[in-house]
Amino acid sequence: MSQKKEANETAVLVLALTMTLGLVGVVFWWLHDNGVISNFPKNSSPQVVSKADTFAQVPKVPSGLFSYGGSTTWASIRKEIDPLIQTAQPQFRLRYTDPTTGAPGTTSGIKMLLSNQLAFSQSSRSIKQEEYQQAQQLNMTLKEIPVAIDGIAIAVNPNLNIPGLTLAQLKDIYTGKITNWKQVGGPELAIIPYSRRLEEGGTIQFFEENVLEKEKFAANVQFIPRTTEALQKLAKNPGGIYYASAPEIVGQCTVKPLPVGHQSDRLIPPYKEPFVSLEQCPQQRNQINAAAFQSGEYPITRRLFVIVKQNGQSDQQAGEAYVNLLQTSQGKELITKAGFVTIR
Repeated sequence: MSQKKEANETAVLVLALTMTLGLVGVVFWWLHDNGVISNFPKNSSPQVVSKADTFAQVPKVPSGLFSYGGSTTWASIRKEIDPLIQTAQPQFRLRYTDPTTGAPGTTSGIKMLLSNQLAFSQSSRSIKQEEYQQAQQLNMTLKEIPVAIDGIAIAVNPNLNIPGLTLAQLKDIYTGKITNWKQVGGPELAIIPYSRRLEEGGTIQFFEENVLEKEKFAANVQFIPRTTEALQKLAKNPGGIYYASAPEIVGQCTVKPLPVGHQSDRLIPPYKEPFVSLEQCPQQRNQINAAAFQSGEYPITRRLFVIVKQNGQSDQQAGEAYVNLLQTSQGKELITKAGFVTIR
């Protein structure tokens, strides 16, 4: 009888403990879901994930003037989103800031962030290990928060008759192994590769690491400071080739984006098919092949990040608020309108 009584008491205790743990879990979930608990580990997702539909509904957006900078790839996102943020949250004043020396870009933006010139930065690549180390030496922690997917598009002169390029051919062009379009099925015509300089942006660093596989640019590569200037040269040079963020290339009226693939019999266009002839531009423009970017079928894609300081101060609040604004339904629609693919 005593053993039976002890067994019953044990069962009751186990049941009570299970119910207590379940209740604690429910309470924790409620607190977390309502923003009361928001301490995530470093370099994880943002501390407060917005569930709002519009910019005006996002809570805890700080007041003040916040400088930010970084990637030129983000230009079309800034153009679409920032004016509407200012209207919906007028106390949250944003100022894009160029570097005092050198060209704007991901690398310069992170440098400015580390020197406390910026509240947060926009990036077209992940933070490098040496940048994490520099932050650590400054008693600072950085967190990268992905908000969109971008594709790198390859542009040529519209009169160049070529179906596309494989990644291997693209690598060989920029490392100097292929120097004439005849070598890849085109006309007898010297190839003039254009690029921005390696130190000037995340797009170039991504291209060098993932397409060139860290091989050096060839001596015949002509370095151009800005995409606008490169596209102008490309439109006048029948043998030219250039690469940039897809939204900067695909909708242009003066250059032709090329399909790209791992194999010559499987070339994926960065634009939605059918291709809109450039004679119809600007009345009609080619659109981003968002489905191929989302699925990874297009072979040169990357993520775009907001780089946020983890200092518990107004800069961190500003960076996380900016991320939360981008993650609203309104923000996602505008990111799509700017030519990118949302990932959240």
